[in-house]
Amino acid sequence: MTLRQLLRSSVAAACIAATLAPSGYAAPPRVAARGVLDVRVAQAADFSRIEFHWSGGARMVSHREGQTLVLRFSRDANPDLSTLKIAPPRWVKSSEARHVNGVLELVLNLTDDADARLGNADGVDFVNIFARPGAPPASQTAASAAPVGRPNPMPAGGVVKVEFARQDQQVTLSFDWAAPAGAAVFRRGEAVWIVFDTPARLDIGKLPASSIRYSKIQAFRGPDYTALRIVAQAGAPYVAVGQGGLWKISLGPGSQESPDVIKVARDESVQPATLSAAVSGVTKAVWVADPAVGDKMIVAPALAPSKGLPSRRDYVEMALLQSVQGLAIETYASDLLVQADGDLLRIGRPKGLALSPISASTPPEEAAAGAPQPMSMPALIDLDNWPKTGSGGFLARYNALQNAIAAAPEGDGKDSDAGARMALARFLVGSQMSFEAIGVLNAAGRKHQPLLGDAEFRGLRGVAKVQAGRLTEADADFSSPVLSDDPSSALWRGYISAKQGQWADARTKFVGGGRALDLFPPIWRARFLHAEAQAALGVGDLTGAMQFVTKALAQPAVPVEDQLDIRLTQARIFEAKGEKVRARHMFEAIAKAPIDRIATPAMLHATQLGYAKGQINAAKTAEVLNQLRYRWRGDGVELEVIRALGKLYIDQGRYREALEVLRSAGRQLPDRPEAVALQNDLSNTFRQLFLQGLADGMQPIQAVGLFYDFQDLTPIGADGDQMVRNLVRRLVDVDLLDDAAKLLKYQVDNRLNGVPKAQVATDLAWIYLMNKKPEDALAAINDTRTTILPPALNAERRLATARALMNLGRYDDAQELIEKDNSRDGQEIRAEIAWKQHTWPTAGALYERALGDRFKAPGALAPGDEARLLRAAVAYSLADDDKSLARLRQRWSGFIDTAGNPDGLRVALQGLSVEALSASDFSRVTADNEAFNGWIGRMKDKFRTGQPAGSPARAGK
Repeated sequence: MTLRQLLRSSVAAACIAATLAPSGYAAPPRVAARGVLDVRVAQAADFSRIEFHWSGGARMVSHREGQTLVLRFSRDANPDLSTLKIAPPRWVKSSEARHVNGVLELVLNLTDDADARLGNADGVDFVNIFARPGAPPASQTAASAAPVGRPNPMPAGGVVKVEFARQDQQVTLSFDWAAPAGAAVFRRGEAVWIVFDTPARLDIGKLPASSIRYSKIQAFRGPDYTALRIVAQAGAPYVAVGQGGLWKISLGPGSQESPDVIKVARDESVQPATLSAAVSGVTKAVWVADPAVGDKMIVAPALAPSKGLPSRRDYVEMALLQSVQGLAIETYASDLLVQADGDLLRIGRPKGLALSPISASTPPEEAAAGAPQPMSMPALIDLDNWPKTGSGGFLARYNALQNAIAAAPEGDGKDSDAGARMALARFLVGSQMSFEAIGVLNAAGRKHQPLLGDAEFRGLRGVAKVQAGRLTEADADFSSPVLSDDPSSALWRGYISAKQGQWADARTKFVGGGRALDLFPPIWRARFLHAEAQAALGVGDLTGAMQFVTKALAQPAVPVEDQLDIRLTQARIFEAKGEKVRARHMFEAIAKAPIDRIATPAMLHATQLGYAKGQINAAKTAEVLNQLRYRWRGDGVELEVIRALGKLYIDQGRYREALEVLRSAGRQLPDRPEAVALQNDLSNTFRQLFLQGLADGMQPIQAVGLFYDFQDLTPIGADGDQMVRNLVRRLVDVDLLDDAAKLLKYQVDNRLNGVPKAQVATDLAWIYLMNKKPEDALAAINDTRTTILPPALNAERRLATARALMNLGRYDDAQELIEKDNSRDGQEIRAEIAWKQHTWPTAGALYERALGDRFKAPGALAPGDEARLLRAAVAYSLADDDKSLARLRQRWSGFIDTAGNPDGLRVALQGLSVEALSASDFSRVTADNEAFNGWIGRMKDKFRTGQPAGSPARAGK
């Protein structure tokens, strides 16, 4: 048997086809000359678009025959319709070009639910194809039921499987939705009810019919809800825990968290009488039938976390049931109305509920003193006279001032109910009851609109909001035009700016309030002076800062807490001056105070000074700072602690811990300087890791894991794209192709648009092809089609599409797609198709043509050329083409000794008889994959060099 006969045998041919890796992409893409018509296809979310770009222009007319759209042009052409035929866009079944009477007709067969509209933009004719109104596709019908403003919880298929678990004496039912779903969990009589706001079907097939915690379980579904009724022991505890789309309902004693309490009260802003319940995340109110009782309940599901009503509440027309999640109403009146409005659930009847009066009647009390009087400036406060209660005590004074409102005539004057409301607000502000004062003032403003332009109203409400810690709202009141020139308001504005870390603004505002400072009570004089000292320290005026500290400490009767606060600022001034030892002693003394708000920053600075002096090692410093993170939270001190700990971890090279710590601050107080600096630290650390090479020392899988965990820090634009490319390069180098594809797919799906999206999608397609996933490669190309791509990128995408089609066995489609592509890459794909189809004469000729005149140049063959030569020789042998085999032997025998697989080349070129061919020689010809890994190697080199999609490929490999 000759070598030719051996190769022709089916076993040998199958062995070669299965083991020899394909050669492929290497040379720069060359775009074939265009015809007079270029047809471009694009896909958007709700329509497909086909554009017709003519060289020299042409007029388009159309006519419709049912779902067949015929486009007739005034000229003839031979357009490339391979894209339309191989992967038609949405709503297009098929397409065909016809040549009628010297002009071109393009026939588009549309889907049954499609419509089309023609147009012209910038001289280009186009047709948009979309779903016909009134006939949505079946895939979109279910989506229409999605909740407004949030993802649809309905899973694919409309079924939620209920999972069962038991731990000790507790039973847990798990419901995994496709997205966060509203839930209500409550008890009525003998049963615990679980109601969801989405009408899915609950699959309870895996649940036992009874267990230690329930004796019966039933599933129900309504038009806008689904429910589970569980007969359980009376008094048995139950709890609901939600996270994302997962709800877990546990029955029986065990680890249980108390839900937040839903507050239910009469809604004073609505008439007639109505109850309102603050239910965060409430989705809607639904009527649920109870088969055991035979009536209907009103149930209000809500999103996680859990919140419920701790006990039953009975009213004349209804009862609110005890719940651990959401709210349930047992109705006695048929006309009960329940409406979800944001986070409020309003419960009423057309003529109002039967409720107690807004305020219970109280016996008249004589005021112990006259009404609190206004001050000389609108933002001044009187802490000596305003809070006086007299001999009757606080409640008597409060009732007297409140009754004065009801007794006063309506109006805006001093003796009207508006004046009485202002008097009550002064009393509450002086009594440090800031939230109550805000409520009184807001009610007064709603009833008497002119008060909103009153200077004292604005000043008094601003003071109450400062006392309540609502600084931004307070600043809005103090910045009202009626207070623009008021010195007392300027001091409050300066104080607010200092609290927010806006040091320069604070100093400017304090200057405008200088003449009002002595009119304030001593405690507020000390606080204003302290804030001015902090502002001076913030801008580097250490001398001025120390002067303000001295004045603040000199104020009479300053409370101990305020004194410690001022001393803390004094210690920071010493630290800024370079008096480190003195500052550290003060910080250590202040840190012993039992006031966390003050002790935490003192301990922070004392620890930092000790670490800087080498008196505390890094481990101990990290331990102390980590404890301080949780000791005091919610203001700039927390941000300082987090930033200090993050910097410590960065200095130690503990990058993951640094990123985790810095990110733990979230987006708190975004306008504060500490928050801005912290976010800069976070971004800079991420950039150093993935843009400047600090992560190069990590294992690739560790680096990509760190990137995934913090990918929300990826900057928008070129830097972010470069980070991803750096990671993809490393992953491709070590054959972690799945992880590389995941990175690029996230970029395509979430971060890019237009040409950049198509470029990255092309790289994604190449990785899918390297990973033997041609279907995914084809989808990556088709999902990012657009009509505005550069020619080079279009050519590369066609090559990737053709290679994917070839790997799927769609050889004719692949051939049609690259029919006019005369580039080296196109020729190699055609050769590969001929090889796979066993068209040996064509395959041999194409592989030999790809080698060109390389035989004229001395030197060892590149791996790709060696693979082409070996395939050409095998193809000629299988084709019985002795003449071509002899030509190859004459031209290429001189390269055998320097080849990577010399024995394989020698056997293939010489055509030895089987007697002279050993089994090991034949195995080297048929099973040496390294000779055919040129394409994979070139693709790896493409990513290694950072060559973007659409640019000329590196040749000569």
